Amino acid sequence: MNGLVVGAGEMGRWLVDVLGDAGFEVGVGDADPDVASALADAVAGVRAVPLEGADRPTEGEFDLVCVAVPIPAAEGAIADAAPLADLALLDVTGTMTDPVAAMREHAPGRERVSLHPLFAADAEPGNVAVVADAAGPVTDAVRETLAERDNHLFETTPAEHDRAMETVQARVHAAVLAYGLAAEEVPEEFHTPVSAGLTELVERVTGGDGRVYADIQAAFGGADDVADAARRVAEADRETFRQLYEDL
Repeated sequence: MNGLVVGAGEMGRWLVDVLGDAGFEVGVGDADPDVASALADAVAGVRAVPLEGADRPTEGEFDLVCVAVPIPAAEGAIADAAPLADLALLDVTGTMTDPVAAMREHAPGRERVSLHPLFAADAEPGNVAVVADAAGPVTDAVRETLAERDNHLFETTPAEHDRAMETVQARVHAAVLAYGLAAEEVPEEFHTPVSAGLTELVERVTGGDGRVYADIQAAFGGADDVADAARRVAEADRETFRQLYEDL
C-alpha cells in the first residue's frame, strides 16, 4: 500500500514514521515544498510530493491520505487532499467534530478515521483518541501499528473528544501559563514540591510552539472558566476559601 502525509510538521513527521512501520510506501507533501523535501531527504524511502502545480498527484493515486496540519487549516486541507485518496482518509489535526464532518463530506464511500495522539511526537507511547467514522482494513493497519508501538488506543465520539479537550488542553494550558505569568523568580531552595512541579510544567509548556498552543486556545473554550475560578479564589474570605477547598 502507499500513503501520503499532508503536513510535514511535528505530527506529520511522526505519521511518516508510523506509516513506514505499517509497511506503507510513504510520500509527504506540505504547503511549503522545501519543508516536505527536507523531511523526505531525512527519512530513507520517503519521497516529497508536490501538492500544487502540474506535478500534483492524480485523483486516487494513494491508498491512504493522512492530514496532519494546524487546526485552522484542517477543513481546507481535508477538502483539498480527499480526492487523492483511493481507499482511506485519516486526520491527526487535534480537533474532531469539524474534521470528521469534512471527511464525511469530501470522502464518502472511503474509510475515514480521526486520530488524536495525546502526547508530543517525541513522547510516544501514550494515549491515542480514535473516532472510527468508517473503519476498514487500511486504517485498521495504522491502528494496529500504533498499538504495536505500545500506544493505548481508545474510541470516542467527536463531541466527547472536543469537550474533553476543553479541560485537558485549553483549561490546563491556561492555568499553567497563568501561574507562569503571575510567578516571580525565587531561589531554587525556596521551592516546595508543588511549586517546583508547577514551574516544571511551565517550562514544559513554554518549550513547545506558541502557534500550536494559540490554535488550541482558539479552538476550545475553557480559559475563561479558569480565570473565573481564579477570581473566586482571589476574592474569597477565609470561610469561603475553606469551603471552596473542601468542595474541591
